[in-house]
Amino acid sequence: MKQLKKEDISQEVFDLYDDYAHNKLNRKEFIQRLSLFAVGAVTLPSLLSFISPNYTDTLVVQPDHPKLYSEMIEYNSPKGGGTISGLFSKLKNKKGKLPGVIVVHENRGLNPYIEDVGRRVALEGFVSLAPDALSPLGGYPGNDDDGRAMQRKRDRNEMLEDFIAAYEFLKNHKDCNGNVGVVGFCFGGWISNMMAVKVKDLKAAVPYYGRQPNDQDAAKISTPLLLQYGELDKRVNEGWPAFEKVLKANNIEYKAHFYPNANHGFHNNTTPRFDKEAADLSWERSIAFFKKHLKT
Repeated sequence: MKQLKKEDISQEVFDLYDDYAHNKLNRKEFIQRLSLFAVGAVTLPSLLSFISPNYTDTLVVQPDHPKLYSEMIEYNSPKGGGTISGLFSKLKNKKGKLPGVIVVHENRGLNPYIEDVGRRVALEGFVSLAPDALSPLGGYPGNDDDGRAMQRKRDRNEMLEDFIAAYEFLKNHKDCNGNVGVVGFCFGGWISNMMAVKVKDLKAAVPYYGRQPNDQDAAKISTPLLLQYGELDKRVNEGWPAFEKVLKANNIEYKAHFYPNANHGFHNNTTPRFDKEAADLSWERSIAFFKKHLKT
């Protein structure tokens, strides 16, 4: 079986996977279309394996990192799903209260990648909370395909309330200084945008390749935004011109970055859509943005 590399894969395959990951294709349709790209030494099993998430050896911060205290906690979401579980992380030996960051998952629940991001945030000197919006259905099921199917069963506005409740929980936590921001990916990018609409004292929002609010909602934003987009992400980027127009018209503080030749999901290091250069630079910018707006 040929050992595939990113440069071996057509952009059409990445676009196809994006359609599948966002429920535009069922698995049977995805496999059928993916098989068209299995040519010569590139077999369908090798192609499928390569394009799928790898959670076995991609963690940046291990769950038992010696500098971190990290555990699953529960909080109440009265307007959302009831009781929500989430990964709470902080530095062990840091004195005093710290600013907080809510970490919002993609459209598949709290998988190992997002847990890892929560720990990465904590290592930078924040208290982080990465909720699992699948909690009312039993939580992330252990694989992304089932996670996507479960998440489709929940109302997205109820899930938004779950993350707003996470904000209130973290803001009032004994280890938090009351300054809280949010970072989210894909579905979590939309949540981050909508939290900026709904939560007036949210200090900072960093949506990664997230769908934009409608014009009426966007005009209500008062939270500083750092918007991270992949240049090749046509599906999400088509909503940017209208969003930017509203941001400018209402003098909303924002900065948008479009990373060259980067796909939707470029920050996620578990799939070949990962772009290390874009991911590293965007993360450096994200942490600097949080330090600017949350530590003052």
